Parts: sequence; C-alpha cells; structure tokens
Amino acid sequence: MKTGRLEAFSDGVLAIIITIMVLEMKVPEGISFDALKPILPVFLTYVLSFVYLGIYWNNHHHLFQAINDVNGKILWANLNLLFWLSLFPFVTGWMGENHFKTNPVALYGVILFMAALAFKVLIYCVIKNEGKDSSLGKVYSRDTRMNVSLLLYLAGIAFTFFQPMISLAVYLGVALVWIVPDPRIEKTLKQAQNKNKNA
Repeated sequence: MKTGRLEAFSDGVLAIIITIMVLEMKVPEGISFDALKPILPVFLTYVLSFVYLGIYWNNHHHLFQAINDVNGKILWANLNLLFWLSLFPFVTGWMGENHFKTNPVALYGVILFMAALAFKVLIYCVIKNEGKDSSLGKVYSRDTRMNVSLLLYLAGIAFTFFQPMISLAVYLGVALVWIVPDPRIEKTLKQAQNKNKNA
C-alpha cells in the first residue's frame, strides 16, 4: 500500500487536534490587558503543545517521505501515535487551567512519554517493513536522541512531585532538541534523489 492515505488522514487528525486546543482557550471578560493574566498559563501551555504537535507533524512527514509503502502493522502503529496525540487538548487544558500544579504536569509528561514511545514503535514497524539494511534502517540503527528523550520525560514526570516548574523546563528542553527535523532523513532523501537522477 502507498503512503498517501495514511499521510492525509494523519494530517487531518493533527489539524483537528490543534483546532480543538485553540478552541479550549476561552475569551476573557473585559477589554484591559489585565483581563489576559488569568489565561496566560493556558496560552503558554497551548504554545508548548502546539510546538510539540508541530514537531510530530514535521518528523512524521519526513519519515513517510523516506519510505516506499505501508502495511497493516504500520497503519496500527500510526493510529497508536494519533491516539496519544489526540489527548493533547485534554492535558493541555487541564495543566493550563490549574496553573501548572503537580498532577496535571505529571499527566502531561505521561502523554508526552507515551506519544514519543508510540513514535518509536512506528519507526520500528517501518524499519521492519523496509529492512534493517534500508536507508531508514541505517538512519535509526542508533537512535540516541529518541532514547534520551524518553528518559528525560520520565525524569520530568518524577520532578513534578518535587517542583513542577523543573518538569516544564525539561519538557521544553526536549522540544527544543526536536525542533529541527532529523537531518539524517533529509540526507537520505537527497541521496535517493541523486541516485534516481544518475540512473
């Protein structure tokens, strides 16, 4: 099966998730800038979640540009990823509305961890389908950044029970590490294009 329908469906789901998140932000009463202060935590949480969803969309797009076809396992692995991403509006709203209290920040970290784990499973299924000797198999043979990110999410979850703001700093730090799409995939795509041109 080709990747087109999977990509289109995933793009649609991510667009809906972002739309739901922004609709969760309630317009404040009053016209002064002071009226915006109570919704500042909600807005900051929205920005962090928007960045994370953008990172997932970007890396998802790069991943599926580099593969030839999909199978049933990849479809289910992709749905698993979308399930965890679909919980972003809930945890975003809960954390923002409660001004970064312990339990909401911890649950936010759990969802970040599960989404990252789901993306790792998706990559595993893709490599299983493409083969370990494929370009992607070589790219992800040692995926240190992903493994370190998972450990940092777990550390962030643990920190919430001592100081939730440290956890938020950890979550933001991981996001900054992933803001640039994996350059190895772009390099792989360029090499494949050059081979096709020279063939």
